[in-house]
Amino acid sequence: MSNYPHPIIAREGWPFLAVAAVAAIAVNAAVGFGWASPLWLVTLFMVQFFRDPPRVVPQEADAVLSPADGRVVAVERSRDPYLDREALRISVFMNVFNAHSNRIPVDCEILDVWYFPGKFLNAALSKASLENERSALWMRTAGGADVTCVQVAGLIARRILCYAKKGQTFRRGERFGFIRFGSRLDVYLPLTAVPRVSVGDKVYATETVLAVLS
Repeated sequence: MSNYPHPIIAREGWPFLAVAAVAAIAVNAAVGFGWASPLWLVTLFMVQFFRDPPRVVPQEADAVLSPADGRVVAVERSRDPYLDREALRISVFMNVFNAHSNRIPVDCEILDVWYFPGKFLNAALSKASLENERSALWMRTAGGADVTCVQVAGLIARRILCYAKKGQTFRRGERFGFIRFGSRLDVYLPLTAVPRVSVGDKVYATETVLAVLS
């Protein structure tokens, strides 16, 4: 996990890209580029969707980094249903044009991992946080702060991949999962955390500071 390479294309996308490229090449060879052009467009879409670029990790102390690329759709006080507490919730919505590798937001130990089956509502809706299929991580920092990071499936996203296990330790910015195709990430923080983003902001996994723990 900590040594996961950045080969431009995420490993989760290799089968999809291979199938699309082989189909495009075969049709192109058989009947020409005109007939194959839709398949070439699908291949290009797979390349952009499954891109997995390396990211520079901010060195700011106590920074909570964005776990995903996308747009902030919520910065609000909310009930953390996983740790049964009042918390600051910051939600990031990913559309199909965002990179979809999910990154750990804080240096931490994973205290627990939960998976919940559910619906596939539009992930931009607030109720998706509690009604959609989701996978949640309970993380604790060296300073004792509890952070919950939740992968939430969406209307099109039907596959949540979470590789983190209970007892593992992570450095912020490390890769822990992937969601296909478009969804959201919810981060629940202590109420003392100071948000650095607002609703509507565009954010980038690892490189954008969502909040600072205090």
